[in-house]
Amino acid sequence: MKKLEILHKIIESGVVAVIRADNAEKAKKIVAAVKAGGISAIEVTMTVPGAIDVIKELANYKDSDIVLGVGSVLDPETARAAILAGAEYVVSPHLNPEVIKLCNRYQIPCMVGGATPTEVVEALEAGVDIIKVFPGEVVGPKFIKAVRGPIPQAPMMPTGGVALDNVKDWFAAGAVAVGVGGALTAGAKTGDYNLVTETARQFVAKFKEATGNK
Repeated sequence: MKKLEILHKIIESGVVAVIRADNAEKAKKIVAAVKAGGISAIEVTMTVPGAIDVIKELANYKDSDIVLGVGSVLDPETARAAILAGAEYVVSPHLNPEVIKLCNRYQIPCMVGGATPTEVVEALEAGVDIIKVFPGEVVGPKFIKAVRGPIPQAPMMPTGGVALDNVKDWFAAGAVAVGVGGALTAGAKTGDYNLVTETARQFVAKFKEATGNK
């Protein structure tokens, strides 16, 4: 039941904040900033130094409205370590059936990368919950629209290439949510976390506008 609740929260949030940073402290500041901007789905990537410890700390203190996930997961060992630390969903840039199998074993939502119809179908057959359309900037919104013609049952979420000016295009093409990294967190590079918060608010507004969710 918890798995369904988490998936519902991710889709309800509409925007997944992809957190990348040079160190753990910056990562935690970015998380606080996007939360303040109204984004409730947080993905801490394994490229953050000490990512597992960051996830563990956030899991201990997060409020119930936040769904905390782990990204850039390349193997089942990493997925399990993150789940034990408190990750509530797992995101991978590629299709690894063993990662999907492990997530299903523990009933943790899993999103794996797919950028071809073959990868989309293979991911669905392996039991994935959402297809991570990656890299989004390469395939574009038209990819989702095209794939959903013959495979309308595929739930897809682009990551990479999602910006304020194309959020509407992704949802119009059939995305169930969007993953946003650099376009959301750019302010953190100069220490402007207020800008991160404001940008998060703008992404939330764009999502609501695109889906009619007022």
